[in-house]
Amino acid sequence: MFSNLKSSSVSSIFLMIYSVCVFPVTCYFIMNNYSLLVEWSVINLSSCDMTFIFILDPISLSFSNVVCLISACVMMFSSSYMAHDPFLKRFTWLVMLFVLSMNLLVFIPTLPALLLGWDGLGIVSFALVIYYQNMKSLGAGMITVLANRIGDVMILISIGILVLQGHWTITLMSDFHLSYLVVFAIVLAGMTKSAQIPFSSWLPAAMAAPTPVSALVHSSTLVTAGIFLLIRFFPFLSTLNAFKPCLLFISVLTLLMAGIAANYENDLKKVIALSTLSQLGVMMMSLGMGMVSLSLFHLYTHALFKALLFICAGTIIHNSANTQDLRFMGMIFKQAPLTITCMNIANLSLCGAPFLSGFYSKDLILETSLASPTNFLMVFLIFLATGMTAAYSLRLSFCSLWSTQKSTPFHSKQEKDLYINTSVIILASAAIAAGFFLQAIFLDFNPVPFILPPTHKSLTILVILLGLFFASILWDSEFLEKEMNKTKYFFTLMWFLAPLSAQPLTKFSMLLGTNIMKSVDQGWLEILGGQGANRMTQEFSKLNTKIQIKSFNFFIALSLLFLFLILMSKLSL
Repeated sequence: MFSNLKSSSVSSIFLMIYSVCVFPVTCYFIMNNYSLLVEWSVINLSSCDMTFIFILDPISLSFSNVVCLISACVMMFSSSYMAHDPFLKRFTWLVMLFVLSMNLLVFIPTLPALLLGWDGLGIVSFALVIYYQNMKSLGAGMITVLANRIGDVMILISIGILVLQGHWTITLMSDFHLSYLVVFAIVLAGMTKSAQIPFSSWLPAAMAAPTPVSALVHSSTLVTAGIFLLIRFFPFLSTLNAFKPCLLFISVLTLLMAGIAANYENDLKKVIALSTLSQLGVMMMSLGMGMVSLSLFHLYTHALFKALLFICAGTIIHNSANTQDLRFMGMIFKQAPLTITCMNIANLSLCGAPFLSGFYSKDLILETSLASPTNFLMVFLIFLATGMTAAYSLRLSFCSLWSTQKSTPFHSKQEKDLYINTSVIILASAAIAAGFFLQAIFLDFNPVPFILPPTHKSLTILVILLGLFFASILWDSEFLEKEMNKTKYFFTLMWFLAPLSAQPLTKFSMLLGTNIMKSVDQGWLEILGGQGANRMTQEFSKLNTKIQIKSFNFFIALSLLFLFLILMSKLSL
């Protein structure tokens, strides 16, 4: 049966079957609020017990279900998008390794064993980002892997601190005098993986990877691993008083920066990457306000519509001779109606349009932020960033729907590809309906009702409409690149985070390495080592030669004297 199918199609079928089979189990666990903890004692040495813990609870099962559903759709899309790739099997194995690492991360609640999945994500994502093997991919891959290594080191440090207590269970650490260091290390690890300020620049750079990788890795799985880590250990992390305010401040800054940058960006995939960064800021912000289950709710709905948005963008790029520049796109609706329809469903869901999946989670987070005791400046910046989300979403719709034709029409590749159409329709259905069904589950996690006045209730919709209004006024139909002023340059480069996180650090290490090489390797080691010994031997040889030439008569007399003494000794005997 599977003999004629591509490797990506086989993996897609396998993931879809897994997702369908796990779904009823997830429903059972959620309805009964049931958790299952399996503990295997690997080694017991002195007072330190090394155990492998495996957890089945509503959070881990639902997360695994969503990840595998999206992975199945992305692999189905890959069957068409990567059809001409000679190394399709290698790509499939890498993606499947990625899904395995993600599931390991989800189902393991202890830090030492969780490192298996965490490191697996970092290594496989690096291999996927450098997949095309050119200089741009390598540069992006290096930034990605170096930013993520900071998080890996932080988790190793927190494991080291845990050893001091003689156990690995992080939830039993609240009375430990070094617990604040563990909190700091875990939050920093979550920030690096979820690309919060100042580690944000790797996410847009990682768009050098193939589009299916962007749809899977950089929208729904890898970037949410940091948020999942914070959700998993939230009861322990919230014991530190400074945890929530610091997380709220950093996440709102990230949200604002990504929203501004997305309005100035012209690369289609980077606009969607920056919108992902913005929504990660929303999730982190809800964690900073203590809304754990709402953060998880938005994580699921966002994963579904953002994967759909990436797949639609990939189809547009594929059908436009690999053009990613928004300024050269227009009237794509007439060439690819299904793709653009699904793309605009995802766009509306991203904005928080009523009764789409994003509306149920995002609006609830914004309304709860109005009801919670939060700084006014924070709330103002959150709503400003929400308006910007609507603005850049409308910009994408302008370019795909209403803009004039700016490039050669591609009617030769009509929408007859079964792989793409199936994956797009499945994700579009999820983007429309998932929020409504998930709402019934996640509202049970927040049993405390709150009442808002009509002005606060209508504020979210008003801000979204204002964002759309200003975007439509300020939208420039001229697609030719104009002279870039300093302000635009500042916003496009994500407040100079992109060059600052790459070039200065690299330059510092390169200069340090060069100076150490010149002063130590080519300097003192040469003087004290091989070259120095060689020079010293030469000098001694020259000195010896000079002495012998100048004192030639003295040496003859000395030799005759010795000969005379030897003869005299013989004669006396």
